[in-house]
Amino acid sequence: MAFGWTLHGDGNLAGPDDVVAPNERLSWGKTIGLGAQHVVAMFGATFVFPLIMGLNPQLAVLMSGVATILFLLIVNGKVPSYLGTSASFVAGVAAIRAQPGADSARVTGAIMVAGIVLAVVGIAIHFLGSALVHKVLPPVVTGAVVMLIGFNLAPVVANIYWPQDQWVALLVMVFTIVVAVGFKGFAGRIAVFLALVFGYVISWLFDKIFGQITAYDAGAGKITTHFRTSFTGIREAAWIGFPHKTMMVDGKESVGWHLPSFHLAAILLVLPAVIALIAENTGHVKAVAEMTKTDLDSSMGKAIAADGLGTAVASFVGGSPTTTYAENIGVMAATRVYSTAAYYVAAVVAIIFGLSPKFGALVSATPGGVLGGITVVLYGMIGLLGAKIWKENGVDFGNPVNLVPVAAGIVIGIGGVALTFSKNFSLGGIALGTIVAIVAYHLARAIAPQDLKDRADAAVRGSRPS
Repeated sequence: MAFGWTLHGDGNLAGPDDVVAPNERLSWGKTIGLGAQHVVAMFGATFVFPLIMGLNPQLAVLMSGVATILFLLIVNGKVPSYLGTSASFVAGVAAIRAQPGADSARVTGAIMVAGIVLAVVGIAIHFLGSALVHKVLPPVVTGAVVMLIGFNLAPVVANIYWPQDQWVALLVMVFTIVVAVGFKGFAGRIAVFLALVFGYVISWLFDKIFGQITAYDAGAGKITTHFRTSFTGIREAAWIGFPHKTMMVDGKESVGWHLPSFHLAAILLVLPAVIALIAENTGHVKAVAEMTKTDLDSSMGKAIAADGLGTAVASFVGGSPTTTYAENIGVMAATRVYSTAAYYVAAVVAIIFGLSPKFGALVSATPGGVLGGITVVLYGMIGLLGAKIWKENGVDFGNPVNLVPVAAGIVIGIGGVALTFSKNFSLGGIALGTIVAIVAYHLARAIAPQDLKDRADAAVRGSRPS
């Protein structure tokens, strides 16, 4: 059932408790309106994370629409979802860009390989069953990997974004917290997008009131005196057109579409993100299954494989990695409309936005201080999602089987501990932390007394709803 939706009743919602199934749709007018809501929900994070990774946000939005259509076709319309830019790759990409000679082609090559690996894992899960995920990557491990991915990014905020304009960053951070927590309903779910708009306005006002700022300029790579906002590129950009090709301008990379290049060291840095994506997709499918009261275990492997394929296709042309978006689950929970027709509409709208260079220039001109305020919240949230996985699955850290191996992995990942094998190859940070968390956990399970293993299993089983 990829297309051919059944009209729900007379095309309208019968009341606040009326539910529209994935294979149904409302009238096309209402469906387009719902699709627009999904676009707004995914919008902020989908173009903020490409900015943070140094990729082209216009291309990212365009390819998110393409990836979403691929996803819906592969799952045969059974799992309503939007594939926006994944945050799980940000730390790995930052580590790649810290290497000498690293460029965007090396970044997207590593992401593409990770997408292919994710697709292969999804295919394996489809044929071997979803229990495989829980056996190889139990909640204690997936939580640890997600946590170290998020907290590994703290130096990026402290050293790159926050110093560009600390006062704007502080105001944007406070605004993000206030909106996310204090605003009810849909506004709270698009706090990042609203914070981006707020930060843009504040930066422009500060330019008018206080003039130029002397601070670190990420574009120049040094401290300069400059305005917070610059609209020259926006005025010069065309309204309609495909994102430009990556090129060198004044000795610096102006990133657009490009083909990937492949380097083993870069690939190893982003592979841990695959574990995070498996956890994200698994959680997404389970959440949708719970909301729609349907058994979607048979679609688990397809969903994971579809996300992997979406990531591989997007990165092949220089786009960003993708993942299923919790923001859009929020829209479905609020509206009780699970129609995949609305997601096709959202995908088409994203593609249209992605074909506007003026939109791309507007996003790319986001002041650094604004990103500082947003990322200090987002990166922390990514890390705390790991703790959320532990809590929801009843992980017992009084048990050394859980505590000891993941403790080592987390400190290695966050602290940037490295193993040097040769002059040209070392393994460290997230990659080494992930390997240690997984291998050490299974080693601990293998050598632990039976009573400790039984205690760990009982705690997880006890946390699951009957």
